[in-house]
Amino acid sequence: MLKYIVKRILQMIPMIILSIVVFCMVRLIPGDPVTMSLGMGAGKEAIAAETARLGLDKPLWQQYFIWVKNLFHGDFGTSISTHKAVLYEIGRRYPNTIKLAIGATIVSTVLGVSFGILAAVKHSKFTDNLLMVVSLISISTPSFFLAMILMLIFCIWLHLLPVSGFDTWQKMLLPILTLGTQEVGYITRITRSSMLDVLGEDYIRTSRARGVSERVVVCVHAFRNAIIPVLTSVGLRFGSLLAGATLTETVFSIAGIGRLTVDAVSQRDYPLIQGCILVLAFTFVVVNTLVDVLYTVADPRIKFD
Repeated sequence: MLKYIVKRILQMIPMIILSIVVFCMVRLIPGDPVTMSLGMGAGKEAIAAETARLGLDKPLWQQYFIWVKNLFHGDFGTSISTHKAVLYEIGRRYPNTIKLAIGATIVSTVLGVSFGILAAVKHSKFTDNLLMVVSLISISTPSFFLAMILMLIFCIWLHLLPVSGFDTWQKMLLPILTLGTQEVGYITRITRSSMLDVLGEDYIRTSRARGVSERVVVCVHAFRNAIIPVLTSVGLRFGSLLAGATLTETVFSIAGIGRLTVDAVSQRDYPLIQGCILVLAFTFVVVNTLVDVLYTVADPRIKFD
């Protein structure tokens, strides 16, 4: 196991390629970060001095190597717009995004797995068809539209929950439900498909013939052998939740990394954009590594080289 984890860590080295792509793409964004930082009325001398201070007057390849060298020292640079360390800005916002993604993952996994198992057990019946329609609606509904509907019902009509913020569980509830509900459809379909494959196996029919209760057959024997695709789906969806929480964070005024990235792009804040994207990419790799390790817990037959 340790050898496998070390191997996966070494596989993160190709993130260097990602860093090059991010570094170059960020600089293709129209607009001058120095002019946006100082204002349109800034003089040429002030702009030239600030450009030199930020190192933006150097060749692009030299800027990249300086940035990478600083990364190895734990320095992600300083935000052009706020004049604070990039890691400080990310550290203030990232916990909210992590809480939002974890909460949404729990909601989507619990509901998606439950609906998927029920749909597989009731295959080709009314319940199965109904759940497939519900999952399709879940996948098709944009998160911002669902957020507005939930705000209209629970905040304006019923006055049960606050409209914005993320510092209490009451404020966390609607954003988590909004983001998690959209993922329910994906996990429901994956769970249903995987369960249908397993429920048709000979050992399931043998268990039923031996008089094992249907609950044990479905929830223990079948689901345990169908869980690998579900784990993969949950891991991938968690990564997408981290990167895709921007709309939800914006609608509910949550100070998260997704909203921070959008603000950084609008202000042409190169160091902040680069830092946010790299942190999200690194988290995605770590989450998928943890999911791969969980495979051995779900199925001891799986061995890692």
